[in-house]
Amino acid sequence: MSDAAGHPRDTRRLLGHAAQEAAFVAAMTSGRLHHAWLLTGPEGVGKATFAYMAARRLLGAPDDGEGGPLSASPAHPASRLVAARTHPDLMVLERVGEDGKPRKVIPVDEARQLSEFFSKSPAQAPYRVAIVDAADDLNVNAANAILKTLEEPPPRGVLLLVSHAPGRLLPTIRSRCRTLAFRAPDVETAEAIVRDRTGLVAHDAARLVRMAGGAPGLALRMADLNVLAIDDSAHELLNHLQNPDPAPLLALADSFRGAAGAERFQMLFERLSDRVRTMAVEQALAGEGSDLDRWAEVWTLLERLPREAEALNLDRADSFWTAVRALKAAAA
Repeated sequence: MSDAAGHPRDTRRLLGHAAQEAAFVAAMTSGRLHHAWLLTGPEGVGKATFAYMAARRLLGAPDDGEGGPLSASPAHPASRLVAARTHPDLMVLERVGEDGKPRKVIPVDEARQLSEFFSKSPAQAPYRVAIVDAADDLNVNAANAILKTLEEPPPRGVLLLVSHAPGRLLPTIRSRCRTLAFRAPDVETAEAIVRDRTGLVAHDAARLVRMAGGAPGLALRMADLNVLAIDDSAHELLNHLQNPDPAPLLALADSFRGAAGAERFQMLFERLSDRVRTMAVEQALAGEGSDLDRWAEVWTLLERLPREAEALNLDRADSFWTAVRALKAAAA
């Protein structure tokens, strides 16, 4: 199951978005390719994968004839350079730093490098291409730096902006881009993608897709983080709040270190929050709503603690034990 999701730059096929691929290819072949594309839709539906597929074609990799309209030969030098992150005509801005650790935002200094990057002619490809994954991670200064590039479009440059929440972007950024909207594929397709990439049985693949809101990319990331086990831990904790087994709780608290631990911490709170909300709704529908106020307070705490832990650099284990105490008090 390790590396089930991989990185979007390494994904060669994109299911469920043939129309978006065809629209981009048509723009390429018409000679009227827009200089900036805003790729919008829920997280994990394939926007970043699309961006890298488009980049490979713009950088000269030919259609391999085996996938969708944007498929490209993996053996072509352009594809190999993209995979190795060494193509001189490709620039990528992302929240994950060179050390592999996630940052809070895409730094403004990196966004400002776009102007210099696009001021030069392509070194060995038909175009210079930049990918911003995701534009939602730009702070105000970085967004203004991107806007400057959009206001002065390079003659042989294409900017691909990934956005999970385009409504939060500057209106001037949105107005200067051609938008391609992506939606989650149907449930059957999403589950098939997860089964194929992870080897999970149908029931577990369906659980992940359901937890990911139908987004296969997010479901695959959840598989990498072993969220099924995290969800089971949340279920076990809520079912034994009066007398929880301390050993698994201690193991959970100890698993929140490092970058992967931060994601695991976030996922656990999401699963606890979702299960508490579901439990409260079921109680309300059954007419057993005497404790709803207490559970509503706990749900608010579960939603708030991860944000505070990240913003204030709090100890994640301490936040976890705070949540456990609140859950036990609500169930008392």
